[in-house]
Amino acid sequence: MRSNLFLHILILLVSSSSFSQSTDEKLANYYYNEGDCEKALPYLEKVYDKEPSKFIFSRYLDCTRNIKDEKDVINLIENQIRINPSNYEYHIMLGDAYEAYGNSKKAEKTYEELIENLSPSSRDIINLQKAFSQAGKHQFALQTLEKGRSLLKNNYPLNAQFAEVYGALGETELMINEYLELLDYNPNMINTLQMLMPRMIDFESEDSESYEMLKNSLIRKTQKHPNKHAYSEMLIWTLVQRKEFFSALIQAKALDKRLNNDGREVFKIGKLAGQNKDYETARKAFKHVVELGPDHPFYYASEEALLNTRYTEITTKRNYTSEQIDETINEYKKTIDRIGRNGKALPIIREMAYIQAFYGNKPEDAKAVLEDALTFPRYTDISNAKVKTLLADVLVVLGDIWEASLLYMQVEKDFKFEPIGYEAKFKNARIFYYDGDFKWAQSQLDILKQSTTKLIANDAMNLSILITDNLGLDSNFTAMGQFAKADLLLEQHKYGEAFQKYDSILKTYPFHGLADEILMRKSKAFQFKGDWNKAIELLLKITEDHANDILADDALFQLGNIYENHLFEYDKASEYYFQLMKNYPGSLFVTEARKRYRNLKEIL
Repeated sequence: MRSNLFLHILILLVSSSSFSQSTDEKLANYYYNEGDCEKALPYLEKVYDKEPSKFIFSRYLDCTRNIKDEKDVINLIENQIRINPSNYEYHIMLGDAYEAYGNSKKAEKTYEELIENLSPSSRDIINLQKAFSQAGKHQFALQTLEKGRSLLKNNYPLNAQFAEVYGALGETELMINEYLELLDYNPNMINTLQMLMPRMIDFESEDSESYEMLKNSLIRKTQKHPNKHAYSEMLIWTLVQRKEFFSALIQAKALDKRLNNDGREVFKIGKLAGQNKDYETARKAFKHVVELGPDHPFYYASEEALLNTRYTEITTKRNYTSEQIDETINEYKKTIDRIGRNGKALPIIREMAYIQAFYGNKPEDAKAVLEDALTFPRYTDISNAKVKTLLADVLVVLGDIWEASLLYMQVEKDFKFEPIGYEAKFKNARIFYYDGDFKWAQSQLDILKQSTTKLIANDAMNLSILITDNLGLDSNFTAMGQFAKADLLLEQHKYGEAFQKYDSILKTYPFHGLADEILMRKSKAFQFKGDWNKAIELLLKITEDHANDILADDALFQLGNIYENHLFEYDKASEYYFQLMKNYPGSLFVTEARKRYRNLKEIL
């Protein structure tokens, strides 16, 4: 009685909810979803008789297999074939049914008849191949394509389909050959090929056989057909996927020469190499284009890219000789001479002056260059302010801190609510900090803590906290004054003198709270010099000996940054970013660490 009541309620509900489905269909789907094929089957049969859609058929067939016998299953599939004779999926389903009931001969005959009865239609051939492939019957898929190639008499390329089947069969070399023959048929298929290849070729593993096969096949093709540029382009693309930029550069030079020698392909490799931190290859690429001469379209772009690559390499890797610095500065000078004394030269003038002052031990030269740049016809106010700010930085290195302060104040006044103005205000506050006027410095830092520029706000907060935490007692004030003087020496790259002052503080005040700050300062000095091992050692000491102090999270972030952006060991970088997020969830560095961690996980 209750079951009948439930059924009546169910019928009322399904009939009132929508008119798009019949009651039979709703009941069929309800019982099927409940796993009750016995109750679902009569409703499925009724619905199927009226509308033999693929969805209803698949459910009807499933329940028929569960409840009825072989004959009923075969009859149902044959009926679906009569309704949809051109759908190969149902024909292969019939063969599957024969196999399931132990009649392999009949199944094989079904498949063979499909292949024998193929029409010379590329659509039918591809549809049958796909149906076999989706059913996992790759040998029959291959037979289909072989018959199809014979029927079409090479009027339609089945190379992509052959490659797909060979790939499924593990025939990598045959797969690659088919893909490359597609370029013979139509060189414009290269973009399609570059989309298909990563699905079938392992570009990641160091010992990838499929990659080596593809590379070697392309090398042979380029040697055999030097005038077929699609092979060379494909080889370059393949080498780039593996980040073998130097090998790609060799091929790009050859391709450029065979085309019109305008430097386009080489310039592309230079950009890609630089983006992937292969600075040596990037420099070689840009230098090659520059040597082609100013009549070529990529000459000026390559000239600037070459300088920028040298600048990035020096300031990022920090592994250079004095000869390399001199060579770089000379290249900058040549470019500046060509551009002339005008506003367009200011960006590269600033780069050159920065290298001279902070890496070439030539702050006087940098000062002269920047002072001269300030006499150029005004380009933009912001460009002028950038020159002034850098000149002030150089004056700090030279010990002219009050002259530097005047320049910082000028920039701050002109750009009070701009990032460069906040930067100048912060650097000016540091001048007073270096001089021991901690109260005035802190008053400026308190304003900057509200800065819209996150980096400046963080720097201001860190310096403000340093002053607050280490002032109070007379002895602390003395130690803080010595620490500030040491910081100035560090800024002036007088590392030996700075380290002596730091060490004297630790010796005089062994239990002072500046211990972790001194470790951090020394680490940053070693980072600037490119002595990454020593910098890492000091940062690890902070995380181990001062885990509960304020700089522990900063140390972890810097460890991640060193491994990510200087040593390029991404697994180690992600490890330190994760440690920061786990151990210091309230840190100001967590948001950036999480973003970098996610990016690295995508790379790894």
